[in-house]
Amino acid sequence: MPTISPSPVVSLPPAIKLLRLKFRVLAAVSTEWAFGEAWKLFTTPRRLPEKHWEAAALAAARPFTVATKTGSVTAYEWNPAGERTVLLVHGWEHRASFWGVLARELVAAGFRVVALDGPAHGTSEGRRTTLPNFARAVQAVADALDDVYAVVAHSLGGAATVGVPVQFNQARTGRLPRLVLLAVPGSTAAVAQRFAGLLQLPPAVVARINRYVQEQHGRDAESFSLIQVGRQFPADRALLLHDHNDASIPFAEAEEIAANWPGLDFRATAGLGHNQIMRDPAVLRQVVAFME
Repeated sequence: MPTISPSPVVSLPPAIKLLRLKFRVLAAVSTEWAFGEAWKLFTTPRRLPEKHWEAAALAAARPFTVATKTGSVTAYEWNPAGERTVLLVHGWEHRASFWGVLARELVAAGFRVVALDGPAHGTSEGRRTTLPNFARAVQAVADALDDVYAVVAHSLGGAATVGVPVQFNQARTGRLPRLVLLAVPGSTAAVAQRFAGLLQLPPAVVARINRYVQEQHGRDAESFSLIQVGRQFPADRALLLHDHNDASIPFAEAEEIAANWPGLDFRATAGLGHNQIMRDPAVLRQVVAFME
């Protein structure tokens, strides 16, 4: 199985150059010290400034909270009278409000819609989070909802939902009727590889990160990867959309997910990148149609 290894990155902004220098100095002093700072950076999402359209996206939603072992998670509900529930799971450094356009379309189609702020995101508690911790928050919300018809997940949200995985409708079928994945990573280890390469972390620090993941979770990073476990997820129908021009998650990873997941409906887009795929009208129409 692949492990985290550095890869070269060019044309970097000054902030990244400073971080590279920082970790070069830290690693020269102590591998453990450098590992601690790298892991802290890797697991700490930035709290991005609120965009002008976010308040409007949540205006029609009812906020509620769900308790977890690591803190309270904030979630939002649109159209509580809808007969079928769709759970929206955002990606790294996003929040529930980023789903406003899709929530509106799903409500118009008659669905009850719920979106959460992941741990350390939005107004949920915490400053740091990991993939398993993110999945536990999704699990807590799913359990609170009881009956979930569909999940739409973007980026890290898809990796957490399917890779860990989250279990849905446990009191009944144990299956999820519809799953939609947008711009999700195929390989968890590859995500860490890109992080390590960006900072040019020394091999000893990279090895320490790999070892820490194994120690904490009893499984290596690649065991969370959708390329490996996506086909095992109990969804009646699953749809994956990924853009050819995604600068965050290479399109080749989506192709590899599809190649290893029999029955997955894989559709490519062009010109949307990593985030616009969440709001593109043509994509939204496909997502809503897939729910039927």
